[in-house]
Amino acid sequence: MKRDRAFVQKRIINLVMILLALMGVVVFRYAWLQLVQGNELAERMRWQVGHDYSVQSPRGAIVDRNGRELAVSTMTKSLFVDPNHVENPKELARDLAPLVGKTEQEILADIAVGGGFSWVKRRLEQSEYEAIRLLIREKNYAVCLGFRDEAKRYYPNDVLAANVLGFVGTDDKGLDGVEQALDKYIKGEVTESFIYADTRDRPILESIFSQHGYQGDKCKTIQLTIDSAIQFIVEQELDRAMAENDPLAITCIVMDPRTGEVLAMANRPSYNPNRFWDYEQEVWKNRAVSYIYEPGSTFKAVVAGALLQEGIVTPNQVFVDPGYVTFSGKEILNWNGDSFGTVTFADVVKQSVNTGFAIYGNDLGAEKLIDYARLFGFGDQTGIELPGEEYGILYSPYEMVESDIATMSIGQSIAVTPIQLITAFCAIANDGILLKPHIVKSIKNANGTTYSETRVEEVRRTIDSPTDKTLVGLLEQVVASGGGGKASVRGYRIAGKTGTAQKVSEDGLGYDEGRYIASFCGFAPVESPQIALLVMIDDPLGSFYGGQVAAPVASRIFSQVFRYLRIEPSDAPLGLDSDEIGAEVGEGDASIHGVQPKEEPPRPAEPEAEAPHEEIAPEAARVPDFYGKSIREAARLANEAGISFMAEGSGFAVGQSIGAGEVVDRGTTVKVRFSP
Repeated sequence: MKRDRAFVQKRIINLVMILLALMGVVVFRYAWLQLVQGNELAERMRWQVGHDYSVQSPRGAIVDRNGRELAVSTMTKSLFVDPNHVENPKELARDLAPLVGKTEQEILADIAVGGGFSWVKRRLEQSEYEAIRLLIREKNYAVCLGFRDEAKRYYPNDVLAANVLGFVGTDDKGLDGVEQALDKYIKGEVTESFIYADTRDRPILESIFSQHGYQGDKCKTIQLTIDSAIQFIVEQELDRAMAENDPLAITCIVMDPRTGEVLAMANRPSYNPNRFWDYEQEVWKNRAVSYIYEPGSTFKAVVAGALLQEGIVTPNQVFVDPGYVTFSGKEILNWNGDSFGTVTFADVVKQSVNTGFAIYGNDLGAEKLIDYARLFGFGDQTGIELPGEEYGILYSPYEMVESDIATMSIGQSIAVTPIQLITAFCAIANDGILLKPHIVKSIKNANGTTYSETRVEEVRRTIDSPTDKTLVGLLEQVVASGGGGKASVRGYRIAGKTGTAQKVSEDGLGYDEGRYIASFCGFAPVESPQIALLVMIDDPLGSFYGGQVAAPVASRIFSQVFRYLRIEPSDAPLGLDSDEIGAEVGEGDASIHGVQPKEEPPRPAEPEAEAPHEEIAPEAARVPDFYGKSIREAARLANEAGISFMAEGSGFAVGQSIGAGEVVDRGTTVKVRFSP
């Protein structure tokens, strides 16, 4: 009995040991699968039943100061191929090639990548998408072809403000302009999802998992200070100036001197950011911030301010012009190669007398000359929210000799950017206070709330208020009766300075014979400046004086912007008739001995729009003023005038391809731009 009991106990013990051993194996195996191979097996199982799916939200919009869209994103389809499920690559390539604009060899290369995914074409046009979807249905290509949603950047105004906006690459990355500078704010957000799929990799319950129209939290809307109506006016006039003067390039900036806001910034030549790849990279650059050049006589406004501030001159101080001066062996002439005789300092500024600025500049001295240049913002970045801004070039005052001081005083031997120059003029217009320029007005969150807002930022005072008022008066006379006469607009008080600078040769060792940069920089109305304007024309063909080629462009822009902003004429207008202005004077640049302008500019004519309305021939017609009119009113005016017109946009007229008052052949078509 005891032996049977011992036998049973032994059997039980053996069974328990066996069970414990088996349990240990199971536990060990379970632990191995969970702890060692768990991640690998889970990932393998995951890919057997589905796949990851990336959903990208549209990129944030860019709008102008009035909310008009300048850059937007729309969701579009992108085509991919699953090489593992392609049964007949040649047939697929043959069918697909004409629909996507690629060669059969290119598509075969996409398939040859192998794996389960390869892009064929991203961001399809709607017509391409519809054609490919029909092909998939007819040829049963759903097993190997598929679509994914991606955001596509679109610039509804094409060329308008292209150099400011920049463009976006295929991976939603900003590559230039505002798109690049503020990429971290407006870049679309990518969210990863997991899609369960069948054996043919088709999503199960696609309607549930689809996230079409997904809007991320990170993509913010950028509101610029740009006014698209003013931008259109500027670009229209730059196109006209390109046709008239055939220059290498033109740059124009319009700013509000009271706030530092950029209202318009344009370059010619430019490009269409919707097809940026069709243009040379040089055209992508925003010359307004990245181009450095010798400013010529426009810089004399800063020098005059320094001379007045330091008490070296007064407006009525008499100066006897010798006609030429020599410093450190370098001879400096006046623009006309002659003497202006006995004149006041006000005349030195108005007639841009080189000898006067060279002599007085040396009285000021190198250190103070450089100090005032820096006070006005030269030699440093302005900090505007755009990529590629240059610093410009300033001498070290301790390395300057008398000839360097003299040439810098007439706007040579210094290199500036257009944004630096107009910012300095804005300081003069703003009672001597330098403001930081900005082109971003605010940044809005995806839900419409304000993320940040740019405020007026005072940098420093440049010259005292009484000195500044005196300087403004001198610059006003430049436009009223001096070399800037062609920048005038009847009824408005405008202050400014023209410039005609020699172009530095590419090797930097001298100047190119017969090549100049013509410019005008100024502001208006003088009694309460609201608009500052710079026009810089690089290497015009034929006439090259700033007063001849840049000032008329400025006049036309001023005139249209005054009307658009409803700026009333001055109470005491100083706009003068052409016979009251007197002979136009040059700017005194390009006058270092041996490199003189080849012709004396003619007397200035009044802006074309201000000419008296003489009788016209029966076969001719006078272009009406369409500004502020509705499309219906514009059509009536055009019909009454005997011309045709082409409407662009909707709302009210903000620009026209042929200026008001011009005489044209009857039946001529005038393009009129309308904006809400």
